[in-house]
Amino acid sequence: MASTRTVFALSSSLLPKTVSRQIVRSRIPEISQNALSIRAAFAPQTSMRFLSDYYNTDKKDEAAAAATDNDSQEPPPESTTVPPEIVSKEEELEAQVKELKDQLLRSLAEQDNTRRIAQRDVQDARQYAIKSFAKSLLDVSDNLTRALESVPKEALDDKEANPVLGSLYEGIHLTEMGLNKAFESNGLVKYGNVGDKFDPNQHEALMQYPDPSKNDGVVGQVMKKGFSLNKRVLRPAEVGIIKNN
Repeated sequence: MASTRTVFALSSSLLPKTVSRQIVRSRIPEISQNALSIRAAFAPQTSMRFLSDYYNTDKKDEAAAAATDNDSQEPPPESTTVPPEIVSKEEELEAQVKELKDQLLRSLAEQDNTRRIAQRDVQDARQYAIKSFAKSLLDVSDNLTRALESVPKEALDDKEANPVLGSLYEGIHLTEMGLNKAFESNGLVKYGNVGDKFDPNQHEALMQYPDPSKNDGVVGQVMKKGFSLNKRVLRPAEVGIIKNN
């Protein structure tokens, strides 16, 4: 339409008005056809250029988006697979460490046991070193006890008639007391009296007999005194126990 108006204006300016109007009017269909042909010739190029620009723009946007996605994506993690040789070596080292630890614990336990046994042996040696010596003196104590028990009570009461016997008895009694004190100072204790409850760990029953005046299971007679060394029985007391039923 713009080309038609331009041709019409030029023709109107160069020719007389009457002639120009007739010529222009007769040529309008031809001019319009040419204008349409020119427009049709240029239209595909314009549309193609527009489409090309549109597709190029889309491609640029897609390329930029792909680049952004690639940049935002983290690189894949490196493979952490351990070679079999390293795994087997680590297992071997762990087994060696476990074996050495077990050996160390066993060695420490053996050392602790050895130390405790040594301490117990030293303590036993201190407490029971005189065991054999004390045992050899038990007969002496028994003989002194028998000597005192063999003296009649009536003879002791009549000191004027038996002054020598009284002095002898007193001397034996003092000797026995001194021996018992020496025993006690070294952990040796005499036990076993009439009326004590029978204990199989401390007494040795030689007989059983009835006695209505005493309860069952008590010591009725003492034939030989018992001795303990540091709370360990050195010699059990030889006794007779009461059994009424």
